[in-house]
Amino acid sequence: MANLKETRNRITSIKSTMQITSAMKMVSAAKLKRAQDAITKMRPYAEKLQEILVNLTATADESAEGKYSEEREVQNVLIIPFTSNRGLCGGFNANVSKGVVSLVNEKYADKNVSIHAVGKKAGEWLRKKGYNVVGSEEEIFADINFNDAAEIAQKAMDAFVDGTYDEVVLVYNQFVNAAVQDVQKELFLPVKSADESEEKAADIDYIYEPGKEEIIKELIPKSLKTQFYKALLDSNAGEHGARMTAMHKATDNAGELAKDLTLQYNKARQAAITTEILEIVGGANALDNA
Repeated sequence: MANLKETRNRITSIKSTMQITSAMKMVSAAKLKRAQDAITKMRPYAEKLQEILVNLTATADESAEGKYSEEREVQNVLIIPFTSNRGLCGGFNANVSKGVVSLVNEKYADKNVSIHAVGKKAGEWLRKKGYNVVGSEEEIFADINFNDAAEIAQKAMDAFVDGTYDEVVLVYNQFVNAAVQDVQKELFLPVKSADESEEKAADIDYIYEPGKEEIIKELIPKSLKTQFYKALLDSNAGEHGARMTAMHKATDNAGELAKDLTLQYNKARQAAITTEILEIVGGANALDNA
């Protein structure tokens, strides 16, 4: 009966865990809807802003592109990974951390690399692995908004302008759907116009007011902050999608395990009952024959 008691306790524990994972799945599903709406609305604006920027920079003098477009020999690099503050979301955080490691080992193997993490998990993991984590932003997920994202982006932009870093790279999960997130390694600074768009852009005749150079100087910082905010929204939506999927699978697996253990328990219980009946019958027969 000890085995029966142990199996019964396991079934109870698994069903309790299944209730937790099911609740977490529903919470993530509700949060995913809001996060998905946010990134879906943001993407067209960000893409159009980038298109305008390309049209401007493709036909402007190089000097007009300003301090955020300065290309120099790359010695110091800042990588900004976007992860979550909590786990239980499958490979969401691990994939970003692996993306950072691959960048450091392959593209920036002989460079001085610093890491400023957005989200708790990447900072913790990379710090344990011995990487130079210079900062971490964890509170931003409490209330995601453009102003907070722009403030973090401005710090990176200022560090690039004053020469602290020669390149700034964003690593984040781009939201595709609830089950799929693609890791992106996106150059944030310096600003580069898309070469393939230059010919198309040059054919478009715009009238600029107050002037092309003034617009570029205003548009580049705005575009950079928008790019950063979009990465944050992508990561946030991807996190909730990954957690919902992971909790859905965990709930299904717990259900299957509970079924198997219940079947095992019923078989063992039936065997125990049969054994007891046989012992009773055998004892009764022995008494009759005595």
